[in-house]
Amino acid sequence: MFTPNFLILIAVTVALGGAAQFYIKRTFKRYSNVRPVGGLTGAQVAERILQANGIAASMTETGASATGTSRTSVVVRAVDGDLTDHYDPRKNVVGLSKPVYGVSSISANAVAAHEVGHAMQTAERYVWGEIRSAIVPVVNFGSSLSWILILVGIILNMLQLFWLGIIFYSFAIVFQIVTLPVEFNASSRALAQLQTSGILTSAELPGARRVLNAAALTYVAAALVSVLYLLYYIGLGRSSS
Repeated sequence: MFTPNFLILIAVTVALGGAAQFYIKRTFKRYSNVRPVGGLTGAQVAERILQANGIAASMTETGASATGTSRTSVVVRAVDGDLTDHYDPRKNVVGLSKPVYGVSSISANAVAAHEVGHAMQTAERYVWGEIRSAIVPVVNFGSSLSWILILVGIILNMLQLFWLGIIFYSFAIVFQIVTLPVEFNASSRALAQLQTSGILTSAELPGARRVLNAAALTYVAAALVSVLYLLYYIGLGRSSS
């Protein structure tokens, strides 16, 4: 298993992941130092966009557990950490990290608008978002077993288990691929809302676009890494047949 090709694969995937993380952190930091003319914080941006689209917004700075009451009711709360911003479609909660929630910057505005874009997808039953949510149980089950089956299959030279592990691993890749249009669409919605709502000026929008593009690269890199590992293991399985 630990062949020269495998070591090269590890080096390539570590480089891809590291480069994507470096780029998003550098871009976020750069535009975190740029205060928008409108002066809105990430939380205020989230609230304004939600309300402009007919979605009730409930704000909480405590980070306490909360849940939206419907598809058109979203809780926006502060969460710990950096770049931990997310949207939970099960609870209809937008979680904004401290550098976003209460901070007025182009980065904060862009990230908040992106996460709200996911809430808009849920409210509108965006098809790719619905597909992603539907396959989560299958992905969780497959991911938990895939590496065990792959390793056991290699160690015991049991190709049936090995290929079963590959099939389960493929579920996770399908999830990552489906995630891409969901993320790109959320970013597209974010930029449109930032512009039409007058939150950012035309001179500020390119900065927001760079932040969102950098974030999107992390998802592209993750999907690419997974596909590379899948191709490697498929080649390994064929050579062992």
